[in-house]
Amino acid sequence: MSGRQSAEERKAQIVAEVLRLADEIGPDRLSTTDVARAIGLSQPAIFRHFPTKGALWLAVAEDIADRLQSYWAVAEAGATGPHARLKALIGAQLTAIAETPALPSILFSRELQVDNPALRDVFRGLLGAFQGRLVAVIRDLQAAGDLKRDVSPEDVAILLTSLVQGVAIRWTLGARGFALVPEGLRLFDVQTELLRAKEGACDA
Repeated sequence: MSGRQSAEERKAQIVAEVLRLADEIGPDRLSTTDVARAIGLSQPAIFRHFPTKGALWLAVAEDIADRLQSYWAVAEAGATGPHARLKALIGAQLTAIAETPALPSILFSRELQVDNPALRDVFRGLLGAFQGRLVAVIRDLQAAGDLKRDVSPEDVAILLTSLVQGVAIRWTLGARGFALVPEGLRLFDVQTELLRAKEGACDA
């Protein structure tokens, strides 16, 4: 059997290398020459698989999207009860970032914010999908009387998403000097305790 890679295998290898190099040198400094050199291909060989740099970044975004949606589905399927589901979703998002450390840099890159609207659309859709999952679970918690009902589920979802983003940025800027997932889940516990419905509490 030949050792040659199929086109799909080669594309997957290129995408994985972009994610590794984006973490190492930054998404905005990354060139197709860097990717080609790291894999041992010519630059034209990269463009045979991805006709433009934008198309390459879009493939990276779609790879991240597939991975995140798989993490979310597994997290929810393995959790019993709405609080466990909510914590599992936050844990899944943190785990995905820990395993793909370039993610925060990509989210704040010029490539995403300015140069590549298609890439921005993928990530905006991902954020909306994640918040939608959170909102559904938060509504269940409020219906059960476990979370305050005077805060909108959408606002709670934004708070929790911002918590994930904030701890991920702190982790990135702090040279990953702490364990991301345990720290994020610790802060999740603090946040949900503050939002927990208290027995006999007034609404003032």
